[in-house]
Amino acid sequence: MSFHFLNQLPTPAEIKRDYPLPQELQELKKERDTAISNVITGKDDRFLVIIGPCSADNEDSVCDYVNRLTSIQEDLKDKLIIIPRIYTNKPRTTGEGYKGIASQPDPEKAPDMVEGLIAMRNMHIRAIKESGLTCADEMLYPENWGYVEDLLSYVAIGARSVEDQQHRLTVSGFDVASGMKNPTSGDFSVMLNSVYAAQHPHHFVYRGYEVDTTGNPLAHVVLRGAVNKHGNNTQNYHYEDLIRLCEMYDKMDLQNPAAVIDVNHSNSGKKFKEQIRITKEVMHNRQVSADIRNMVKGVMIESYIEEGCQKIGEHIYGKSITDPCLGWEDSRKLLYTIADMC
Repeated sequence: MSFHFLNQLPTPAEIKRDYPLPQELQELKKERDTAISNVITGKDDRFLVIIGPCSADNEDSVCDYVNRLTSIQEDLKDKLIIIPRIYTNKPRTTGEGYKGIASQPDPEKAPDMVEGLIAMRNMHIRAIKESGLTCADEMLYPENWGYVEDLLSYVAIGARSVEDQQHRLTVSGFDVASGMKNPTSGDFSVMLNSVYAAQHPHHFVYRGYEVDTTGNPLAHVVLRGAVNKHGNNTQNYHYEDLIRLCEMYDKMDLQNPAAVIDVNHSNSGKKFKEQIRITKEVMHNRQVSADIRNMVKGVMIESYIEEGCQKIGEHIYGKSITDPCLGWEDSRKLLYTIADMC
């Protein structure tokens, strides 16, 4: 037999019982969810900035980073809603490498998924408690949604997951803003079909149950660039790309046409400093086109305390162990620039 069953994981109900979100933080989350929903639906003209480390590998440094955003959010509250990235699952192109704190709470030790679920939940709760900001995470594994459904204000579906039926159907049961990335091929139609699926009700099997969902009207697209048949990065944040997306949205029966631009990944070729220039271009395009302004609701930025990245085991505080990120000072300046350009 190829599978070796190591541990039976606690259920989401058991984890939430043992590591509950305090009542006052539940109320905070409701307020944040409503504000973000109002941006997606066009009731609020503030701009979303989903910003933080490529992967949340260390609780202390991640929470330190998130806490630094609090005063900036207060300064810019009339222009921006800042949503910290606490990405606890890391997709791997080949399946090799660090897969995130939910799988491996200590990057230098063996995977431990029971401890990983606890570490994932503890980090999110601590970040909310200390910063007053609810966060975003990527749903790499649909069956894990129950462990964090009461914590997250934004969910991303990655480029490698967006074509998967179970991801699309699971998002249709969410009640928070959910960004569906374009696939690595860059096909806008695949991405928009994923949004269509997520926005509509479904009947399927989830975690051993037969379930119905009502559809998620807050599902929207995320442009993250693509890779062509020659393996080269191609961008999709330019004016022409955004106008094309506006036109494709118009032809589909979708609620709340909205887009978030991921300014790293294939859009930057993982040249992390390029995120500054790309963000400014996106903001400029919003200024020159009413259609783009109405559709583009936010940006995603990979950022940490120290710029760049390091190898596992180097122990540089606040520096990414996966993709390279903007450093804190550049990130702080960029947040104020975004607000000025809104």
